[in-house]
Amino acid sequence: MKKESKECWEFKGGIKCQEQQIMSQLIEEEKKYLKAARGNYGRRSNTYRIARQTVERGLIFSFAHRKQKKREFRRLWITRINAACRNNDMTYSKFINGLHKANIAINRKTLAYLAWHDSEAFARLVEIAKEAQ
Repeated sequence: MKKESKECWEFKGGIKCQEQQIMSQLIEEEKKYLKAARGNYGRRSNTYRIARQTVERGLIFSFAHRKQKKREFRRLWITRINAACRNNDMTYSKFINGLHKANIAINRKTLAYLAWHDSEAFARLVEIAKEAQ
């Protein structure tokens, strides 16, 4: 008798060959992509190849947009701070420079919150920045 070239081993349900194991791994990978592609239109949700392309493209966009989100929030904070500074007869750049000279370390997110919600506290910071210049 010839020996089979396939390597087989025993497991609870019987014998499983290496080729079967590889196929089951591929099927699991396909299921993972198809599950991630749920909700897409047409073949994007039920054809493996197109679903994989859609999911991978979406992951690339999600990575890039996480970076963009940080930039956009910083722009929003700066816009809010600038508007509040101009209400107090000062520009944004002079305000930030004055804070640095006065050794006040407040991040832009907090400054924007103060400008939006507590204008009196922000006005005091503007006065401190004016004195430091």
